[in-house]
Amino acid sequence: MEKFNVILASGSPRRKELLRLIFPEFEVFPSPFDEESLKMGDFTPETLAETLSRCKAEAVYNTICNQNTNSINPLVIGGDTVVVSPEGEVMGKPRDAADAGRMLGSLSGRCHQVITGVSLFYRQAGAEKSHTFSVLTKVWFYPLSEAEIAGYIESGEPFDKAGGYGIQGLGGMLAEKIDGDYWNVVGLPAGRLKRELTALGIL
Repeated sequence: MEKFNVILASGSPRRKELLRLIFPEFEVFPSPFDEESLKMGDFTPETLAETLSRCKAEAVYNTICNQNTNSINPLVIGGDTVVVSPEGEVMGKPRDAADAGRMLGSLSGRCHQVITGVSLFYRQAGAEKSHTFSVLTKVWFYPLSEAEIAGYIESGEPFDKAGGYGIQGLGGMLAEKIDGDYWNVVGLPAGRLKRELTALGIL
């Protein structure tokens, strides 16, 4: 079994916590990839999540290889999570309180989708390889009152999270039920990732 220098192409504390379930030790290298360079309308939500994860991981992999570091068999793992409203809108991070309120209002009492794309870039047996997959989870919200939405926004939690909520925090109080991988909603489908790594002969 080859040894890999595992690198997470994300500064997300949630992804770091989940990746530690698979790799106790790894490096963190936030990706320099500019999401604004993609025309979001050219993709379905699934292909968008996969493309963003692939671009982020590839940018870090190329940077490491071009730096000619002492990294042995770099294994770069990139991820990107998108929240899709019941109307099919891909929801990013809220711009402000009004945008957060709009997002939460559109999710109130309804089912939406959370899709996380995961990409791996690595070198195995002397050959450069890549692998991408995505996982979809359905989330139902309770009907939310205006006061409940305002109180959640005042907590400050919505502003750095796609869709305007974090299910692992106070946002979990808004969710009535989920169908699928809970960790996928947090930001990294760790169970599926471990199985993909095993199938590729990395674990």
